[in-house]
Amino acid sequence: MIRALVATLAALAGGGSAAAAERIVTLAPHLAELVCAAGACDKLAGVVAHTDYPPPAAGRPLVGDAYNVNAERVLELNPDLILAWDGGTARATVERLEALKLPVRWVRIRRLEEVADALERVGELAGSSGPAHAEAARYREGLARLRRRYAAARKLRVLYQLEVEPIYSVNRDSPISQAIELCGGVNVFAALPQIAAPVGREAVLKADPEVIVFGRQDDVAAIRASWARWDRVSAVRDGQLHALDADLLARATPRMLDGIGQLCELLGRARSLSPAPK
Repeated sequence: MIRALVATLAALAGGGSAAAAERIVTLAPHLAELVCAAGACDKLAGVVAHTDYPPPAAGRPLVGDAYNVNAERVLELNPDLILAWDGGTARATVERLEALKLPVRWVRIRRLEEVADALERVGELAGSSGPAHAEAARYREGLARLRRRYAAARKLRVLYQLEVEPIYSVNRDSPISQAIELCGGVNVFAALPQIAAPVGREAVLKADPEVIVFGRQDDVAAIRASWARWDRVSAVRDGQLHALDADLLARATPRMLDGIGQLCELLGRARSLSPAPK
C-alpha cells in the first residue's frame, strides 16, 4: 500500500513512434487511467492488478502487478506500446521487456501541472490527441481554479500519514505534498530525504501537526487507535484526524482534481474548528 500511495509519476520520457499505438499495456493502475482519460481506453490490451478505474480498464487481461510483471504474458498480448511507471516499475522489468524487443516508454510526473503534459503525450502516442488535449485543458483549468480559490487560505501544519506502524509520510516531491500546499497546508515532513520515508512518533510530536490525514483504504480504526495516547499532538488533542480517498491523491491522473478538492474542503473544516491565533 505504501508504494502505491507514495508513488509519483512524471512526464513521459523517450520518443514516440511514427504510427499510433493500437495495443497498449500499462504497468500501473494509474497509467491505465491516463490512457482512458486520453481517449484511448479501447486500445488497452493489458493491465496490472488493482486497475479498477475506469470500469472498462478493469476488465482487461492482467500481466501481473505493479511490482511483478510477467514478461511472457506481456509478449503474448503483442503490444506496440508499453507504459512503465517511473517510481514504481522495476528497471529490471523494463530491461527484460526491452530485451524482448518490446517498446517501453516511462511515465513520470513530478508536479501537479505535469498530469496535463502526460495526458497530451499519451494522446500523441495513442493517436488520440484531440480528446487528450481537451482533457488536459480541463485539468489545467480545474487546477488553476483550485489555486485561486485557496490562495489566501490560513496555513495549517499537516501530516499525511501512510500505514499504522511504522508511520510513513511524503516529502515535497510528492504530488500529495503539493496538493497540501495548494490547499493552504504546510507539509510538516516536506524535508524528508526520500519521497516516502518512515517517521517516528517523537518526530511527529516535534512537528506538532494541526491536522493528520490518511487514506480510507488503510486501517482507519487502527490509525485512530494508535494516536489515542498522543494528545500532546495538536491534531490528536483537537480531534483533527481525517480519512479521505487516497486513490484520488496518490494516482496522478485527472481525478486528482477531485482528491485535491476533498483535501481542501477537509482543511477548510479544520480551520473553522480551529480559530486563528491572535
